[in-house]
Amino acid sequence: MQKRAFLKSLGLLSASLPLVSWDTAHKSFDSPPLLPKAIEKGDTVGLISPSAATAERMQFTYAKEALEALGFQVKLGESLQNRYGHLAGTDEERAGDLNEMFADRDIKAIVSIRGGSGAARILPMIDYKTISKNPKPLLGYSDITALHCAIQAQTGLITFHGPMGSGSWNSFNVSQFEKVFFERKRVTYENVHTASDELVIKNNRIQTLKGGTAQGKILGGNLTVLTGISGSPYYPDFKDAILFIEDIGEDPYKMDRMMSTLKLNGTLDQIKGFIFGQCTDCEPGGGYGSLTLDQVLDDYILPLEIPAYSGAMIGHIPKQFIIPVGAQVEMDGDKGTISVVESVFQ
Repeated sequence: MQKRAFLKSLGLLSASLPLVSWDTAHKSFDSPPLLPKAIEKGDTVGLISPSAATAERMQFTYAKEALEALGFQVKLGESLQNRYGHLAGTDEERAGDLNEMFADRDIKAIVSIRGGSGAARILPMIDYKTISKNPKPLLGYSDITALHCAIQAQTGLITFHGPMGSGSWNSFNVSQFEKVFFERKRVTYENVHTASDELVIKNNRIQTLKGGTAQGKILGGNLTVLTGISGSPYYPDFKDAILFIEDIGEDPYKMDRMMSTLKLNGTLDQIKGFIFGQCTDCEPGGGYGSLTLDQVLDDYILPLEIPAYSGAMIGHIPKQFIIPVGAQVEMDGDKGTISVVESVFQ
């Protein structure tokens, strides 16, 4: 009762929304994972905004049209266009849209229109029991990492780290979406290189930190969001996992601090493999100098003696992998590949 009163005082709980027990640590879902039901063209997908508000009205049009072009009917979340400060409505409204989409059996998948910040605020309000009873794909990245982690920790459901509804739906992303969701292939994710006039390939190059292969459940997402929920019931179990991370707009010293958190909370010592995506706009600021991002990764990852590489097409970039969070994969630190080894759908 004290916890419920505390959340109400912060405006983080309403009588109509459930509260996950803080007395229960994250659950361990070693095998099998909870698989979402497969989707087909013609299905209805729900478009929601669990994080920041969308400023431009045209973005709603872009997102709806993109999903329709992929072959879906689209249902808009009741609070999709709401605004509360920088958020897309109050916590109750945003959590309500997510819960309603999972409860509605006519909705076959859920797509976030954008990220930003604020998804972590609604984690205590999510109806995880309903999610377990109605497993369906959830797609998004960046701040949506909070939802991927919480749903994984509380239910074991495989969700999908990938393009937003209003994001880039270029030919690469569309082709990958169709392979993952319609053809239901066990995809091998490998960087693509666009043609250029350079003597050597410079775009989308991977760097091997330590070679070798490793198998495990792939978990992670945006580093800032991931470390922000550390120590909560919504932080996944990383034992024997493959950790992937990405970020945007963070100085190397901030990346260092967050990697330190992953070391101190035991995450790095539990994982079997490590994949670093893109850190967009992460150049050092002014001052007395800075560690490079390469040095930060070397300091924390090399001592682990596990397969690891950086430069994967994951993060705030136009062409990005659709990673099934919670799925069993094999990574190759020499080739820079991630291969799904088991089915990710019912």
